[in-house]
Amino acid sequence: QVQLVESGGGSVQPGGSLRLSCAASGRTEAMGWFWQAPGEVRQFVAAVRWSVLYPTYADSVKGRFTISRTNTETTVHLQMNALNPEDTGVYYCAAAKIGHIAPLNEHNTYDYWGQGTQVTVSS
Repeated sequence: QVQLVESGGGSVQPGGSLRLSCAASGRTEAMGWFWQAPGEVRQFVAAVRWSVLYPTYADSVKGRFTISRTNTETTVHLQMNALNPEDTGVYYCAAAKIGHIAPLNEHNTYDYWGQGTQVTVSS
């Protein structure tokens, strides 16, 4: 069982930035972030597969959010710029088991989930 620990949430004004981090306790196939607004379903934000050079992003965050990886392949960061109130919600880190090959933007790809971290964008 891999544990995921998230950090970096908080409150920011529109146009501001936040950086989220997620550390895994073991090796995984891929890691990513999902976002859930109040009363809504959890939605894909961004993810990386360790064996692939380029990450995958949701259209809504392209150009604003950047997911980065460490050489240890156990930590990802999500740099969120140009935040707007519609980005408010709980952000969840997710990871797929080794060998679990599936589309990165699908919820069922991921076997492990973090506890979530709140991001609030408000003036």
